[in-house]
Amino acid sequence: MKKTAFLSLVTASILMAGGYKIPETSTNSVALGGANVAHTKNADAAYDNPANMIFMEDAQHIEADLMYVGLSSTNFKGTYAKTLTGAEELNSEKQTFILPSLHYVSPKLGENGVRVGLSITVPAGLSRQWEEGSAKLVSQEFTLKIVEVSPSVAYKITDTLAFAFGFRAVHTNGVVKSSESAIVNASPLATSYISRDLEGSSLDFGYNLALAYHPTKALELAATYRSNVNLTVEGSAVLSSTAALGGAIPAGSYSGEASVSIPLPATLMLAGAYTFEKTKTTVELVYEKTYWSAYKSLDFEYDGSLTNPVLIAAFDNPKPKNWKDTNTFRLGITQELDRVTLRAGAIYDNTPTPESTLNFESPGSNAYSFSFGGRYQIDDKIDVGLSALYSIKKDRTVTTPTNINGLDGTFSNSRALLVSAGLGYKF
Repeated sequence: MKKTAFLSLVTASILMAGGYKIPETSTNSVALGGANVAHTKNADAAYDNPANMIFMEDAQHIEADLMYVGLSSTNFKGTYAKTLTGAEELNSEKQTFILPSLHYVSPKLGENGVRVGLSITVPAGLSRQWEEGSAKLVSQEFTLKIVEVSPSVAYKITDTLAFAFGFRAVHTNGVVKSSESAIVNASPLATSYISRDLEGSSLDFGYNLALAYHPTKALELAATYRSNVNLTVEGSAVLSSTAALGGAIPAGSYSGEASVSIPLPATLMLAGAYTFEKTKTTVELVYEKTYWSAYKSLDFEYDGSLTNPVLIAAFDNPKPKNWKDTNTFRLGITQELDRVTLRAGAIYDNTPTPESTLNFESPGSNAYSFSFGGRYQIDDKIDVGLSALYSIKKDRTVTTPTNINGLDGTFSNSRALLVSAGLGYKF
């Protein structure tokens, strides 16, 4: 149970369908629903498609963004077989977060016009809290913070084709807590109360590749690939168990090292954008493949002093996940006016979580998202932007014995609101 909590944390996207990944890392990206891969003119190109830095205006570009994330209260109606409490109606806690990001693109360097970019973003993370009933046993609190630093270099291959590569330095910090939890043994019927408190962190590395091809002034094509990063989280854990039924289940405790490896999955994006010159309207379509199948199980490791059978059963056995690769489809529309640029987007996103392993910490389901925003050019150097995205997860019903965690019921009312404000400057 503890393992499940921590990993789901690392991989879930702010209550959207796609696990724990957050693809919208700038004001423009929020406005377009992430459909700003082929057509990018601002400093956030350093993250979304660094190859496009070659085609940007020859100047230094910098942008700072601040994003508000609001998560609704997810509702569950049904039963959790491991507690034998019968039918319940539970609600997770509403939560809000503030996520900053920073993007920079250099001017052209050298005769070949090489450009360098840097992005500091929050590309993934999750926090979910259940303070009621059975859900509290599994996931009272999951909090995961991920910060990525992404330097990149772009090269011009021809006047219409550019290539970029970069590195991913990903820092992870996570907390998993639960108050006393009940384990029910059918024979003999007994309950042992256990608690868990885990904190860990890691610094891990990957890479990213990007292509930008502009065969005509109106048509822009792009492909990007961000590698898998295994988050090798290491930290400390405190586990404890009380005796039950006169010692039929032994008491015990553990305080020591804990570690786990969790995948931040690879992502492939293929995008095409077309600009209608007369109206200055750009339409972009993006296909995104996320390789969530790398998340096969959640297995925490402890040192050799963990010997209590109750704690081993609860926390030291691998938890199968068996997530699947997902497809996401993004549509973005950009309308340029005199000093104002308007943007809108729509997303359809698959969930990677199969019914068999779904649990309270990551009740994923397919989602629809809609977005809108704009930027205002104050003068030749400064612009400001504001955007919002609203995500609606479909209700999802799970049943036993299909669900190995013992869930039988429906998750509903999962929503997320993103609001981002940005300030851009070029010099």
